[in-house]
Amino acid sequence: MSHKITTNWKGNMLFDSDNPSGHHVMMDTDVEGQEREGLSPKALMLSSLAGCSGLDVVSVLEKMKVEVDDYKMVVEGQLTDEHPKIYHTVTIDYHFTGKDLNESKIKKAVDLSAEKYCGVMEMFRQFADVKINIIFHNN
Repeated sequence: MSHKITTNWKGNMLFDSDNPSGHHVMMDTDVEGQEREGLSPKALMLSSLAGCSGLDVVSVLEKMKVEVDDYKMVVEGQLTDEHPKIYHTVTIDYHFTGKDLNESKIKKAVDLSAEKYCGVMEMFRQFADVKINIIFHNN
């Protein structure tokens, strides 16, 4: 299986990139005097990591019949000081909110994503130290 995307320059530092699903994302970077219209490519990598793992976790929780009221991930990447600047450490905080949360099943779902299913996380592990925290917010 392969994925193919097309990215078009839209002027200044703005690029429009398609996706095999047909959806588009706008990317740019900070330039003094220009308004940002898109996401930065490096931060978008962190969003891809959260999206990949998040989809896994939701899928596993549904199969386990585990319900949560809210679920979010906060991903922070630390960049190297030297060019090319890459993420050397990435921390993913998984936040689950609900009443009577099944903490052991939720932990299993996160572990399955992190250790077996999430290809983006495995790619990150090739160049960064990936750290995972699970935070439970019981109502």
